[in-house]
Amino acid sequence: MFGIFKKDPIKKLEKQYQQLMEEAMHIQRGGDIKAYSAKVAEAEEVQKKIEERLKEQA
Repeated sequence: MFGIFKKDPIKKLEKQYQQLMEEAMHIQRGGDIKAYSAKVAEAEEVQKKIEERLKEQA
């Protein structure tokens, strides 16, 4: 009955991924390549978590 109030963990991860990629874009524009690479790597880890969750649901 209260299942409609549960938040979708995949949507939360997707939002986190988008936020990380946006931060990476701003870092890249600033010219800090090392920080940009680190932020993209962090975003890729979140993307892997999303893919794992999607496989679990299928």
